[in-house]
This record gives sequence, C-alpha cells and structure tokens, in this order.
Amino acid sequence: MAVEVVAESATTGPLDDARAQLAFAIEHLGYGEGIHTLLATPRRELTVSVPLRRDDGGTEVFIGHRVQHNFSRGPAKGGLRYSAFVDLDEVRALAMWMTWKCALVDVPYGGAKGGITIDPTRYSDAELERVTRRYTSEIMPLIGPTQDIPAPDVGTDERTMAWIMDTYSVNVGHTVPGVVTGKPLALGGSLGRASATSRGVSHVALLALEHRGRAASRSTAAVQGFGKVGRDTARFLAEAGVRVRAVSDVTGAVFREDGLDIRALMRHVDTTGHVAGFSGGEAIDGEELLELDVDVLVPAALEGVLTEANADRVRAGIVVEGANGPTTKAADAVLRERDVLVVPDILANAGGVVVSYFEWVQANQAYWWTEAEVDDKLRRRMTSSWRAVLEYADRAHLSLREAATCMGVERVWEAHRLRGLYP
Repeated sequence: MAVEVVAESATTGPLDDARAQLAFAIEHLGYGEGIHTLLATPRRELTVSVPLRRDDGGTEVFIGHRVQHNFSRGPAKGGLRYSAFVDLDEVRALAMWMTWKCALVDVPYGGAKGGITIDPTRYSDAELERVTRRYTSEIMPLIGPTQDIPAPDVGTDERTMAWIMDTYSVNVGHTVPGVVTGKPLALGGSLGRASATSRGVSHVALLALEHRGRAASRSTAAVQGFGKVGRDTARFLAEAGVRVRAVSDVTGAVFREDGLDIRALMRHVDTTGHVAGFSGGEAIDGEELLELDVDVLVPAALEGVLTEANADRVRAGIVVEGANGPTTKAADAVLRERDVLVVPDILANAGGVVVSYFEWVQANQAYWWTEAEVDDKLRRRMTSSWRAVLEYADRAHLSLREAATCMGVERVWEAHRLRGLYP
C-alpha cells in the first residue's frame, strides 16, 4: 500500500489533524462543501479573562476558553484542562474529536472542551479554587445539565468538578449535580468513573490483541504517561496478564524486561510523586519508551508524541491511543504503511465519556448503580463499538481511525439532517 506522507511543519498542530480527518470523512461519505463547513465550524466559542488574587495579595490574569463544537445529538460534553500550553486551537480540536467520539459510542451528547492557560503546579489549592470559581462564573451562560457538562481532564480532577458544581449551584439557587461529571462520590459522582477511561483503553487493547491473534498472557506493553489514564491502564493490563515492560511520566521512564510490578510502582509514585527512581526497573529515556519492542504501545499523555520523526522506529504492532491526538497525520501514514494497528483516541479512550454519561443519568435520576453494573455496561459499550468500527473498516477498506471518524461524522450529520436547519 503506497501512502503519501506529508511533511510536518512547526505550525502543524492538533487542529490541523482534526480538520484533515474530517475532510477525509466528508470526501469518503460523499458530502458536499456546505456540510463540511457546517461540521467543521464550532457552534459556540467563549474566551474569557480569569483574574486571580494570589495568596500574597498580588493579581494575575489568565485566559480561559470553552468551545462547544456541536450539540445536535444532545448537550455539549467535554473536559476542562489546566495547562500552560492550552490555546484556542487546541481546545477547538479536542471539542471536534469529542463530537465524533460521543457519536461513535452512541451517547446523546455533542462535543465540547474547555481550558485555562495555567500551570496548576505553580499555584496553591486555594488559588486554584479561586481560578476555578471565577472561570465557572464567566462561562455560566454556556454550561448546565441540559447545555454543556464539563468533566476532568489534564490538570483538573474531581475536586475541580466539585468547585464548579458548587459555584453553579450557588448561582442558580439549588444543588445541580448534573452540571458536571467526574465529581466526588459524596456529591453524586459515579462508582467506576475515576478509572473509566483507563478501563476502556484496556478493554480495547485486549480486543486488539485478540484481533491480532495474541493472548494477553503472552503479550507485552509499554505505557507512556502514569496519570489519570496511564496509571490504571497499566494496572488493568497487568491484571489481565499482559507484561507491562515500561512506564513513563514527565520525570522519566522505567523498564523491566519481564514486566514491571505495577502495584509496587503505584506505591512508589504515591510516595514520591513521580516514576523516576523506582527500584523495580532500570531507568530509560522517555522517548526510548515509544520505540520499545512490545506488542502494545499506549501513548496516554498529551498530543503529538508520535510524529514523522519517530513513527518509523515504533516497534509495537498495536498502538492504542489513551491520550487525545497522540499520533500526527504524518505518523499515522507511516504506521499504516508498516501495518501497525492504530486504535484511534475517539474509540480507545471513550470509556471516560461513556461513564460520564452514566454518571449524568444517575445524577438526573438521583439513583446510583453499583460499580459492577457500571463496569459491565462500560465493557459492553466498548466491545460493541470496537466491533462496529472493525466491521466498518473491513467493509470500506479503511484504517480504524478513518472508519471511526466516518462513523462519527455520519451519525452527527444524520442528526443535523433529521432536525433540519432553522429557520
């Protein structure tokens, strides 16, 4: 199969990749330019200034965004990230991917995303609370349980969601648990939500291994990132019998040929705050992890880690995207040429939004399910979505990413078509 690889430039980013994926789907599905423009354009965008009174009495101002890409299938849904690298184009890309993801796993949401350009490690808990509450106040006209439901992402957690829920509830005059997902259990969160993305990634990774004729007990993996997604993904894979040879975070990476003791590594990270220095493995370079001889590579950190520069050195036969947008367009072409099976983010990490949907349903009904019920519903949803994408890809001779995007785009356009255009 001859694949043309377009050289990446310094200005190529996640929005370019998201737009290119949409353009392919539009062409494959035979839709016109008007539909393309409609689906490529966010329905709403809000950029706000977020002033902070520092603990020492000083003042700083941050920039925050909330993008609602689409809500034809239901309320907008998407995470909120705190990162020094947040910009509007990144938020636009993530919101677009969220639209296709929700449609792909058939939850009644459209895509949204939010972010504040802030390094949360440089601020106290009290300062982060004030930033969160001010940001929530600024975007309040856009959010709500029937409008837009934020969730945790990079740099945020269940505590952040509690602050958002409380700020929103105080302003409307009554408690509204359905305004966010990923909340603490005591405030209406769902059992199984904290590890849902990781559990979904591991489910799909095991299905991909089975598809390639590999038993879990004879397989190996490397996981880039040991945070919200990577940590529990490594644990679930190890519990399934996969030897997780390497794990990394921003401080470094550790490797053990026969497989790391993930439980021991978790205890080390809980004690020290980082992967580096773990005595149960040898230190390796973080970039080296991406090129290890393993069956499954799980990039579970940030966007754009697999690029044209390193894709030809990836030795894993399967890449399961725990992060959003970890593989650039050029890298995707290289990996496909080399017959590496790439399970795209909008399928692989959809477990988070699936269980967010479950949490939202439970909050709206004021009735909560057991963790076993949540996990079983998640497993069935991820398995059926995997099978549907695999069947579509085989039938249409597409990659899994192309098939998943086409399926998501097709379902979103169908909702647009059925609703009609007002006025």
